[in-house]
Amino acid sequence: MDVVVIGAGLSGLTAAATLIEAGIRVTVLEANSKIGGRIQAVYDPSSNQAVADLGPTWIWPKYQPVAARWLNKLSIESFEQFNHGNAVITGYGPEPMYQPLPSQDGMVRVVGGPTALIETLAKRVGSPNIRTKALVTEVCENGAESVTIRLDSGEAISAHRAIMAVPLRIAATTIRLPWASHSILQAMRNTPTWMSTHAKAVVLYEGPFWRDLGLSGRIASQTGPLVEAHDHTNADMKSAALFGFVGWSPAQRQSAPKRLQQEILNQLSDCFGDAAAHPIDLVIQDWSTNPYIVTELDLAQTRNHPEVGPAILQEKQLDGRVWFAVSEVSERSPGLIEGALAIGESAALDLLQTVAATN
Repeated sequence: MDVVVIGAGLSGLTAAATLIEAGIRVTVLEANSKIGGRIQAVYDPSSNQAVADLGPTWIWPKYQPVAARWLNKLSIESFEQFNHGNAVITGYGPEPMYQPLPSQDGMVRVVGGPTALIETLAKRVGSPNIRTKALVTEVCENGAESVTIRLDSGEAISAHRAIMAVPLRIAATTIRLPWASHSILQAMRNTPTWMSTHAKAVVLYEGPFWRDLGLSGRIASQTGPLVEAHDHTNADMKSAALFGFVGWSPAQRQSAPKRLQQEILNQLSDCFGDAAAHPIDLVIQDWSTNPYIVTELDLAQTRNHPEVGPAILQEKQLDGRVWFAVSEVSERSPGLIEGALAIGESAALDLLQTVAATN
């Protein structure tokens, strides 16, 4: 049995690792030059350790049993999000307000960041089984028992099954799926990718000086450019950081990148003092510019948290030869880290069950 997994993000690698554990031959195809999807990080140039997340950060194991189980399975630890002290609240009155803001119950961070999930899963899959810069252009049937996956290079790969773990709007608009009905393609186009048009700013410092001031590192702002910010210091305290979500639109961000950086430093200085104006580094990850994640439809629509995707996308496709495995169609925590783990695992297990039933 040969299976091709299209997409080396969290859901794709989870599916691949689950299949390999069951003895299935798997090839993972990733269009980008690196794996992880939106789980990316800033790395320390000396230690090559991840020091800040550029994509998703939090999980809630207390309420997310799938995430808790996978952390345990992969021997990855978590730690509480730092939230002690006053937050800085601006734009809600003539002067900044300083007061505690409650954090979400059970919210934790992953030791090593979510990239630890990617790196550990990739080791289980094995580097020989993962191909990057492999852009898929078509998934079509090949007889009654297999599928053919075509790449932009002209290469054609034959497999018994395929799991599509790429954003559904990207798949619907860039990958030829001649077997897909109008209703399937429409459901794919109608499924937004959560936070695909967001931008995240990470600011690295020598130490978490805001803690010494009795501040939590949190900002809630109506004036921006960061609409919210949080302490992002690592569990071992070897890397201090703040991160924030940028409130400027994609067009604003891309038209004035230097101004955006300066405005962020100005805002942090206003909130936390002059020390905030002198970081080691400031990195802005604008996901709206990534063609493997964002479509024009994503940019045109209002950003809403995804609901559970339509049932037609959770079903096996092409007589059980193709599955969709993206977080947004997960029945658990759609759009979140747990959703990616859950759908990757369930797609792989459903595939295995279907194969067993036909043998």
